Amino acid sequence: MKKITLLATLMIVALLGFITSASAIGTEKEYTPVPTSEDTVTAFISSIHNDNGHLTIKADPIEWYEGAAADQKFKEREKEAFEELGGAPDNYYIVNDDQTLHTYEVAPDAQVLMQIYDHDGTYEGIQINWNEPVSLDKYVAIMNNNKLMDMKNFPYHLIIQDGKVVKIIQQYIP
Repeated sequence: MKKITLLATLMIVALLGFITSASAIGTEKEYTPVPTSEDTVTAFISSIHNDNGHLTIKADPIEWYEGAAADQKFKEREKEAFEELGGAPDNYYIVNDDQTLHTYEVAPDAQVLMQIYDHDGTYEGIQINWNEPVSLDKYVAIMNNNKLMDMKNFPYHLIIQDGKVVKIIQQYIP
């Protein structure tokens, strides 16, 4: 199911690339990988709920690889495809051997950084804005709006401190 969902997301993002690539060209900001730490969990978010002022996320943690690490893991796990393609497609690779959902509480002052989302209900409004800050309320609205793009098809890097998510960073998928 995740492979089909990921494939659908990749197709949508590829199509949107024609619309959004112009907005990414010539800007000072560009894609940079999210640094990992022991406080970072990368996951697909399945739901986000506000229950009596407590925001919680249900998420499926994954292993996220980029660059040479993606190539190495891809070769390790899918040798024939690696030999055919010569490396991980689009320079990233996801491992999701355990699809157990975990619940994370979100700190009320958590920072959210988005890369791409539906800004105004039009395909033209789906623009890449690297590390665009949004409020938690707007993030909840973005995650619950799947009319043009289902934001649950993107991985997110969750920075956790003292048992709460203090930063959410959307992982762009080319």
